Amino acid sequence: MNPYYYVLSVNGLLFVFSLIFYFFPPKKINHLYGYRTPKSMKNDDIWQYANTFFTKQFLIYSAISLVASLVLASINPSITWQPMAILLLSIGVAVLKTEQSINKTFDDEGNRLK
Repeated sequence: MNPYYYVLSVNGLLFVFSLIFYFFPPKKINHLYGYRTPKSMKNDDIWQYANTFFTKQFLIYSAISLVASLVLASINPSITWQPMAILLLSIGVAVLKTEQSINKTFDDEGNRLK
């Protein structure tokens, strides 16, 4: 398989999803679409904050993932698992940063910290 097709189908698709989340964020708490963790779904304030923060992080890290994978494919055309590892790492970093930000901004009951 052409390494560029592989990168575009894996990391490119992640970037497209990040654009969809960015331009069409979820309006209400739901179980189908958006950044859904138990803490982010506690109340509407956390839901809006978490989804806004996550979509920005997701967009940044998916773009970095796409560019890094394209550079890797141009350096080494026999790539196999590396683009998928970069994809998982970028999603993991976006989720961790979002959870850290939620914990710094809200208490365990879902109230904003002062």
